[in-house]
Amino acid sequence: MTVTEEFRAARDRLMELRTNYTGALEEFRWPAFTEFNFGLDWFDQVAKDPSRAATNALVIVEMDGSSTRRTWAELAERSNQVANWMRSVGMKRGEKMIVMLGNRVELWEILLAGIKLGMVMIPTTTQMTHVDLQDRVERGEASWALAGRSDIHKFDKVEGKFSLINVDKDASSTALDYTESAEQSTEFVPEVPTKADETLLLYFTSGTTSKAKLVEHTHTSYPAGHLSTMFWIGLEPGDVHLNVASPGWAKHAWSNFFTPWIAEATVFLYNYERFDAKALMAQMDAESVTSFCAPPTVWRLLIQADLTALKNPPAKLVSAGEPLNAEVIDQVNRAWGQTIRDGFGQTETTVQIANPPGMPITIGAMGRPMPGYDVVLIDPATGEAGSEGEICLRLDPRPLGIMKGYYGDPEKTAEAFRDGLYHTGDMAEMDERGVITYVGRGDDVFKSSDYKLSPFELESVLIQHPAVAEAAVVPSPDALRLSVPKAFVVTTAGHEPSAELAESILGFCREHLAPYKRIRRLEFAELPKTISGKIRRVELRNSEVARHETTAGTQSLGVEYRDDDFPSLKS
Repeated sequence: MTVTEEFRAARDRLMELRTNYTGALEEFRWPAFTEFNFGLDWFDQVAKDPSRAATNALVIVEMDGSSTRRTWAELAERSNQVANWMRSVGMKRGEKMIVMLGNRVELWEILLAGIKLGMVMIPTTTQMTHVDLQDRVERGEASWALAGRSDIHKFDKVEGKFSLINVDKDASSTALDYTESAEQSTEFVPEVPTKADETLLLYFTSGTTSKAKLVEHTHTSYPAGHLSTMFWIGLEPGDVHLNVASPGWAKHAWSNFFTPWIAEATVFLYNYERFDAKALMAQMDAESVTSFCAPPTVWRLLIQADLTALKNPPAKLVSAGEPLNAEVIDQVNRAWGQTIRDGFGQTETTVQIANPPGMPITIGAMGRPMPGYDVVLIDPATGEAGSEGEICLRLDPRPLGIMKGYYGDPEKTAEAFRDGLYHTGDMAEMDERGVITYVGRGDDVFKSSDYKLSPFELESVLIQHPAVAEAAVVPSPDALRLSVPKAFVVTTAGHEPSAELAESILGFCREHLAPYKRIRRLEFAELPKTISGKIRRVELRNSEVARHETTAGTQSLGVEYRDDDFPSLKS
């Protein structure tokens, strides 16, 4: 059996079992590859199938209505040209290349070509500054860097021995001209087979609590490991999948590259400068989108619009990145008749825990372990497994969809892979049915008096208030209780920050939370986020500590509202 046949057999069986969770959990085994190349052994082989060759593998639509469409056969040939060109300009297997492009067709050409050639790619968002790029060149040991005309100047201030490639033809540029790749042959012959454990991707995490880590993935950990992600979404051949994620982050590779193409689905992108829910839904209708994935931020923006404007809602709705609040799930279900299924994974892994198709959903829970993952909750204090604790993955057998380690950091790698487990750093609870509910990052959970509180649980209540668009809860120092929950709130359109609104929100929390969980303080403010959109609660925590060190617990600070500021809320 060839590696293509082995991969297809595993994929097809998992697809057959997509509504039989118990059967998939018991039966699924990761393919045991010693050699595998996603571009050559999978994408090109699908492109040779007469039933698939002329269908769209990629569709990108712009705000002005123009579009770029590439079939499987076209992308297979074009990526061969690019791989040949890469080789002709001196690129070698194992060399590292920064890829900094937006959602444009060249990104997919280059990623496929890089896989075929054996390059190690460092996907990078176009929002990076030259300071960020300097870090990537140094820690990523990049020999090559690729960008478009609008971003290539950022490398002018970056020091290092690397060659620069301009994706756009520019006579004034001294960088290598990517457009010359069109002159190369459409046939590509690899020099050697690709080993399954060769490094393929280096991802800098978005760094919510510390400096970004450098995650190392192989030619199988993402390319084959995303079988679990395919199972979660329920993708099938012929689906049109839209995922709202920016290039340069792992989620873009999850759902805009590997997962849909594993399923032989079409990758669909809609490029916009500012989010417009009405325009997005119009494009979803026009392109017959059948599967939709978006982070909680986008879902929260969508429910502020008229969801009924989407005439043919996708049958498959999923969310990842951060836990999704029950209120959002309920509103989308009422409008579209479909339930958003949450999923949990990391840059370090593929989907570990999720709500798969065909299983009853506990609103607010992130679901059950995915096929191929043996999940256990470990009490950080005792090291024992139980119904509460840190989400960990058993490594015997080792899941295929897990990283090789943290590149250049053996200490962090050893810390993550210890005691026969991979430690995620995320906390959760498991009920008697095996359903897992997210509690928070280990660094985010805090104590108030003697009670342990989950920011996510409190934020889930806050978001139900009609005036709250987003919220983040952190501990605020308190002389009596050690700390009390404080909410930082972003209001929805039509609501302005005021004492009256603060009283309304705090009163709402009083009605919907147990006394020991109540939000005691509130501030209207923009939420600090990582460049990938995750809330940096660590900044809010630190600012609270600094604030109380300098104010010595002053009762009212003007921009902060407390429950005992309002007679109606005093205990």
